[in-house]
Amino acid sequence: MAVRIYTLAKELKIDSKELVDLCTRAGIHDKGSALASMSDEEVAKLREFIASRSRPAERPSPPAPSGSHVVTPVAPVKSLPAAPGMLKREDYIAPAGVVSRSVPEMVRPVAKPTVVPKARVDTIKPVSRPAFKLAPLPPSTRPPVVRSSQEPAPQKPDMKLPLDAIRSAKAGGTKPLADHMRKQEQRIAENPRPKTSMPSGRGVRPGSMAPVPPPMEPGVRPRRTPSKSSPTPVADSLLGGREVRQMARKRSGESRGILGDDEEGSRRRRFSRPRKSTTASTAAPRKTHASIQVPCTVRAFSEAIGLPASEVLKKMLGFGLQFIPSMATFIDRDTVELLAAEMGVQLNIKTAEDLEKELLSGFDAVDEGPELRSSRAPVVTFLGHVDHGKTSLLDRILGIDVAARERGGITQHMRAYTIDRNGRPITFVDTPGHEAFTQMRARGANVTDCAVLVVAADDGIMPQTEEAISHAKAAGVPIVVCLNKIDLPGLDVQRIYQQLTANELLPTEWGGEVEVVKTSALTGEGVDLLLDTLLTIAELHDLRANPDRFAAGVCLDASIHEGRGVVACLLVQKGTLRVGDAIVCGEASGHVKSMLETSKNRRVQEAIPSVPVFVTGLDIAPGAGDRFQVVDDIAKAREVAVKRNAIRRQMHLSNAPVHVTFENLLDRLGTQKTPTLNLILRADVRGSIEAILKELTKLDHPEVKIKVLQSTVGGITEADVQLADASDAVIVGFNVVPDENARVLADNRGVQVRRYDIIYQVTDDLKKALEGMLKPERRESDLGRAMVQRTYAISRVGVIAGCRVIAGVIARNARIRVIRESHIIGEYGIESLKREKDDSREVRDGLECGIKLNGFNDIKEGDILECYRVEEVARTLS
Repeated sequence: MAVRIYTLAKELKIDSKELVDLCTRAGIHDKGSALASMSDEEVAKLREFIASRSRPAERPSPPAPSGSHVVTPVAPVKSLPAAPGMLKREDYIAPAGVVSRSVPEMVRPVAKPTVVPKARVDTIKPVSRPAFKLAPLPPSTRPPVVRSSQEPAPQKPDMKLPLDAIRSAKAGGTKPLADHMRKQEQRIAENPRPKTSMPSGRGVRPGSMAPVPPPMEPGVRPRRTPSKSSPTPVADSLLGGREVRQMARKRSGESRGILGDDEEGSRRRRFSRPRKSTTASTAAPRKTHASIQVPCTVRAFSEAIGLPASEVLKKMLGFGLQFIPSMATFIDRDTVELLAAEMGVQLNIKTAEDLEKELLSGFDAVDEGPELRSSRAPVVTFLGHVDHGKTSLLDRILGIDVAARERGGITQHMRAYTIDRNGRPITFVDTPGHEAFTQMRARGANVTDCAVLVVAADDGIMPQTEEAISHAKAAGVPIVVCLNKIDLPGLDVQRIYQQLTANELLPTEWGGEVEVVKTSALTGEGVDLLLDTLLTIAELHDLRANPDRFAAGVCLDASIHEGRGVVACLLVQKGTLRVGDAIVCGEASGHVKSMLETSKNRRVQEAIPSVPVFVTGLDIAPGAGDRFQVVDDIAKAREVAVKRNAIRRQMHLSNAPVHVTFENLLDRLGTQKTPTLNLILRADVRGSIEAILKELTKLDHPEVKIKVLQSTVGGITEADVQLADASDAVIVGFNVVPDENARVLADNRGVQVRRYDIIYQVTDDLKKALEGMLKPERRESDLGRAMVQRTYAISRVGVIAGCRVIAGVIARNARIRVIRESHIIGEYGIESLKREKDDSREVRDGLECGIKLNGFNDIKEGDILECYRVEEVARTLS
């Protein structure tokens, strides 16, 4: 039975390469690899050859030396037989006091043996020395050396042959050891070594009777003390230290082929010291799944996926960037996704909004069933143009004089008050204009339940009134129009109704849904009707909140007072706020030290939903519109504040665009069910605005929409930028430019401002942007047909269809429609297309080919394979 060489090597515990060499020496040729096979005769021949090399010669038992002090040799130590081609140090060492008769030709070095005095011999106790096995040597004609039995035999020097002499020695050949010994005798005779006594503890002279050290424990390496005067073999004494080390390395390398694997492995384990690692790997293991916040730095990305930053930078250089990235370079979401795909890592990408939701998820995860909620007061915000009487009307309702305390009679601070109307509370928020309301809405803090649009009956709709309408619509709250200053003579109310209708606010008197209440802040006319209307709207919306939970709400305004520190005006939306609660508001945190009513400045201990209060105890002043939340302890509050600070700082440093533009319109709005592009129009004259709006109506499409939030005359101001920032809109300016403050604000907020001077450029750019949002049309183009003539089932591959093209071509990158008996079986991709055993891109009419379909093996003879290609065609609005 044939046996492979590597199998036989394992059985004999010999290296495969060594066994191949032994085959050549044994006369078994053509065995140059460990995978070669050997017959039974060759195996028997090889075993006989190996046995003949390792069979030791029989030695006669040595006679016991005569004398009063005889050292009896112990049983010989068992060891593996050595091959004739490799001689060891032990082969030439005989036990003390025993003369080996199997080496008659060896001539001892010419040196006078040391005679130990009897007195000293008497004091030495007989010890036993281990006997060593002697390797057989060729017979010699030299007479044996006869020594006196009265003297103890000196220790045989450790003789070493040159490596070349050892390799050239063959069984039954000449005597390399005898020739080498003659040369050594001549060298020693020419340069005799002086006889000096050995220092105590440095070693024992050859032939002296020294006590044998106790045997070492297995696996323990004996300690060696280097000494220049320690006894060395004769051959090594004539060589330099470098030559000795080289010879030792060569001997250890040659002995590996003769020693068994177990013996060699045990030696390595016994005498090898474990190496200590001098360097510690600090790189994190490579990950397959990771989470990361975008935008992020290259360093943060590399740490998240567990790869060195150098590899990430190398990948980025291959993207064709216009700059050289570094460790601190910020990368956007698209670059992060591309890098993750290149490196095979699945990323869970988180934005700043996602992180904020995670922070608030634990706070809002409170059971708020309908049974836990109770009615709350409505929150009403007064909006309108400057000097239209918002604060005066609120003073009439509250019974206080706030307008007189403001400089110039214009509101410059946000205020909130609560009144009681027939036992039903109402909370009013007075804003200094659109700015604070816009910032609150931009932060997702819809604090109002209803917006009161104050319009002066003598002025009508003014620019800031139109802006207030846009803010209220964007916030999605109901609007009540308060037609103030109705007591003035010569008013044209119908003109104001027309202006309201032009801004998509149709009064109820004209069949619309917008309530219009005529009031006078000076005389108090219509104020009660306004309050009743607000309470009715609140009833219709059924406003409720859970008071039995941790408080949450929004910061309306904040300031720093001397002696009191940070004073924040907080509006409670959920739960009950109490003195001593630990709160976090935006990036501010702290304990509620005190609470004051906003109207009468009285101290209170708690505040229920829809109640505004002044709160002290925060470490820094929060921003207008920042949400606040009561947490378990101050440590949790500070942790959330620090995280928010880090998120804001990273977003600020990245300067990544976050708003919609004409270029990223598809990426930003493509996931919406009906994508809508918000626009803010500014033009030099009203006629230009009307012309642009008329052109925009021609771009109407059921899949995409354009929504004009505001269209006014004049230059682009900060108010437009703030509205676009909050609404994720694009500002379009026709023959107007933004002022410096608006330009700086737009750059900081990432709002796109488009300027035009030709009306058709506006419509063309909008048309291209909207067409890019349309899903492309899929069209099928037939390429050819093939008939299955035969099928071939191949293991681990599947079924191959042998086909003949009967029309057109069969392309590799196309799809196949399987038709059987005029019925469509399915549509599949082409996994493999071959023509005469070669891969082919396409096969033309009249030729034969082999087709393997992707995921389909039920192909029958006679099936028709119809090849087609799906093409995506861009759609237009027309």
